[in-house]
Amino acid sequence: MTSHISRRSFLGTSAVAAASTFAPFHLALGRMGVGQPLTRRLGRTDFEVTTLGMGGQSSLQWTPADVEPASIIVKAIESGVTYIDTSNVYAASQQNFGRAFRQLNLVPGLPGYDEKKRRSICVASKTMIRHAKGSHPDVRDRTNGPAGSLAVDDLRRTLSQVFGDGNGNYADDAYVDVFMIHNLNTLAEVDAIYYGLDAPDPQADRIGALAALRDYRDGTNRTGLNPREERRIRHVGFSGHLTSPVMIECLQRDDQDLLEVMLIAINANDRRYLNHQHNAIAVAEAKDVGVVAMKVFADGAMYTKPATWSRTPADVVRTVGDQDVPSRPLVEYALTTPGVATAIIGIGHIDAEESRCQLTQNLSAAQIAPDGLSAGDRAEIEDLALQAKEGKANYFQLAKEPLGAPREPSAAREGEGDAQRVRLTWHMAYAADDPITHYEIRRDGQAIGRVTHQPQTSKEPFQFVDAAAGAGPGRYQIVTTDAAERRAATDDLEV
Repeated sequence: MTSHISRRSFLGTSAVAAASTFAPFHLALGRMGVGQPLTRRLGRTDFEVTTLGMGGQSSLQWTPADVEPASIIVKAIESGVTYIDTSNVYAASQQNFGRAFRQLNLVPGLPGYDEKKRRSICVASKTMIRHAKGSHPDVRDRTNGPAGSLAVDDLRRTLSQVFGDGNGNYADDAYVDVFMIHNLNTLAEVDAIYYGLDAPDPQADRIGALAALRDYRDGTNRTGLNPREERRIRHVGFSGHLTSPVMIECLQRDDQDLLEVMLIAINANDRRYLNHQHNAIAVAEAKDVGVVAMKVFADGAMYTKPATWSRTPADVVRTVGDQDVPSRPLVEYALTTPGVATAIIGIGHIDAEESRCQLTQNLSAAQIAPDGLSAGDRAEIEDLALQAKEGKANYFQLAKEPLGAPREPSAAREGEGDAQRVRLTWHMAYAADDPITHYEIRRDGQAIGRVTHQPQTSKEPFQFVDAAAGAGPGRYQIVTTDAAERRAATDDLEV
């Protein structure tokens, strides 16, 4: 295992002094070239993507007057970046990709189209529309497209803006590699996207987005919304910033392995909130879902931007890190989080001088193996991140909560007479800032067994059978235990 940080530099020093030990890496990045960028497998898509992905926000969405956004995209792809991210709610981002792709001969149907190069790039876009047909009053559908647009309309909008003429037209062989349902925040939104998936009815007044996106992935017309039986999507995914419990619910409901990519916020302040790395990311990794990290710099809040959503070009950070919180360790932290395949980072500024070029610096920092930092290194980077907004940069994430007790616990008797046994079931607890290790089973206050924690990938609960229960009454508890030996117990379960 390779360590990029000397632990001695942190011992006996304050967090401010410790931050300065990263400065040599920050300054050296401008002299570090990247030949063939490292790649990782994007879950069960089996696409090999570069560890740095091209984010579709920053200057591609909120473009400063002196920036040519297409040149940023061209530089990224010519530097070897193979994962590209944009969205239907990112202002002109998709059109900027379309202009860059024309320069790079990546638009099917145009002279010089380079099909081999196109297939080497994983292009992802997103919709914030939760419905393919109809609507629901508890769920907000959002797009930059025309009023009344639905999920398939956003898909076609992406195809036209990135691979077509921007006016609704595109070639017959145009496709996106990943199309995601973006920014899920509530269980009502999860209900909405799954609505009608198991048995889609073309006559129904309402159909969730997933059923239609599956049609456009498989070339089927089960929803009645793909009459030409087009295949325009290679893989379906989803994303979220705020809440691991909602992301976990979305993953666990997927009993068809339809969801193959998850885009989620992860940075060095993650464990100071209801963290994703020990909750939703762990579940996604267990399901072999490709995990894409976002908000590596907290949308610039690790640096000069306030800890609020970006809205204008003035919010775009155009410098490379800073002396207290350099960029390299933050990129390395995201990419050594177990399960993460690639990190998308928005670029505000490119420069011929490599030390001032955000793209060059970030790409260099991304050349790290999944185990390239030790647990101690990662803890030190978390301390470093305290220098940014006192560790309160993740304005997009739920507040930290204590270790959770097992959810939906139950206990029921089985059998007859003295041969009776008690079956206990429960759903996974939510981790605090350390991973859950196991669940302890107690009867009448005494420990009688334990079940090793595994990320729960479906709605099938954990189980424990007390074969020695006998016929008498009993009082059970199920106790979550984490790596810090903290515990959280259910209420008593009387049988």
